[in-house]
Amino acid sequence: MLKIKNFYILLIILITLIKSNSTFGQKVFTLKDAIAEGIKNYGIIKAKIKYAEASKIAVKQAKRENLPNFNLSAQQDFGTVNGQFGPLFGFGGLGLATSGPAFDQQYSNAAFGSAYLVNINWEFFAFGKARGKVKVAEATAVKDYKDLDQELFQHKIKIAAAYLNLVAAQQLKLSFEKNLNRADTIRRIVSAKVLSGIIPGVDSSQANAEYSSAKIVLTKSIDQEAALSNQLFQLLGIVPQSYILDSFFINRIPKLSEDSVAFEKHPLLQFYRSRINVSDVQSKFIRKSSYPVFAMVGVFQGRGSGFNSDYLFDPLDFTKNYWSGITPTRTNYLLGVGVTWNVTQPFRISQQVKFQNLISKGLQEEYVLVNQQIAAQLQLADVKIKNALLIYNEVPIQIKAATDAYIQKSVLYKNGLTNLVDLTQILYVLVRAETDRDIANNNVWQALLLKAASAGDFSIFENKF
Repeated sequence: MLKIKNFYILLIILITLIKSNSTFGQKVFTLKDAIAEGIKNYGIIKAKIKYAEASKIAVKQAKRENLPNFNLSAQQDFGTVNGQFGPLFGFGGLGLATSGPAFDQQYSNAAFGSAYLVNINWEFFAFGKARGKVKVAEATAVKDYKDLDQELFQHKIKIAAAYLNLVAAQQLKLSFEKNLNRADTIRRIVSAKVLSGIIPGVDSSQANAEYSSAKIVLTKSIDQEAALSNQLFQLLGIVPQSYILDSFFINRIPKLSEDSVAFEKHPLLQFYRSRINVSDVQSKFIRKSSYPVFAMVGVFQGRGSGFNSDYLFDPLDFTKNYWSGITPTRTNYLLGVGVTWNVTQPFRISQQVKFQNLISKGLQEEYVLVNQQIAAQLQLADVKIKNALLIYNEVPIQIKAATDAYIQKSVLYKNGLTNLVDLTQILYVLVRAETDRDIANNNVWQALLLKAASAGDFSIFENKF
């Protein structure tokens, strides 16, 4: 029997050691790790990377659109060549291209024929229309990359805020666990006194109620921690896991300076500027669409036919030999310069230009609004930093006073010199003081993060840890 007990004791010790080693061996999941995971896995980030890459390719495509059109054509046919005097128009692009003499009757003579064509067509001057299209594509690519930059910046801020919130929630949970232990200790002391008849039974009911209240508060904090953890891992784009978070943000606060920061290079403002630029470039491009287009054309043609030159006088002067029919015997070339201009186009384009100009003005108003919001947020961040530091400096005084009062009331209650109501009130004060302590450091970091978000410079926050 003794050996069995020793075996169970050794088994329990072994399990405890294994758990301890796995806990101590678990890597701390730092904020930098979280940001790296979020940038690598978050769906919106990956999507906007693809959009930016697509815009870069669109610039190359726009540059190639001004290349000359170079067409090659070859056809080999077999058929008759009966011709007739008279007008012909091919409706809907449908028509039959035949060339031959106009006989007084229909012949069924058929032979092979061929046509070979090389065509070059180049709009060599269109008042900068081609370059304008390239500029629109380039401005769009810049906008998409600015959108990616601001999305990356905003995502870093979101991850940092979620990380700090989870750190605070875990710290609060530890405090509520301590509070539950204190409430349990009081409950056991009260129960012992009630059983001894020293105090009335109503104190036991009150102690049980306080213990139940502390348990509810702890359960709510656990629920809040789970919600914040889920929120963080959604931003990271990975399945929620159990990680040890960095205690750096609990143990110290950042060194802060009162230097003013500029926010003109804020990624969000740059994105809004790029939207305005795209609209302005599009307006210029639309205006150029009303101008004429100058083009050069070059054509080289070769024709072959099984019908000979005397076929007009001798309907039997043809051959059905394939090679004779497809071998070109006549060639032609054409060089030309032309201009095309739709004279009604300027009237249509003028309204599109007005439309695009109004879009630019609307985007400008949005830019002004965002600029005002960022300036106000930066002022708020300075106020929050100041207030967070004041609270941080007051917390130690509050904690010491509440702890001393709780120890005093506990001793008095154990010796029957005070009642449970007084002890409970002091316990509330201690819990509130510990809660303020748990979030005091975190609030300073959160305020600094708000300043970094307002200034558009994540390094303001990142360089402090």
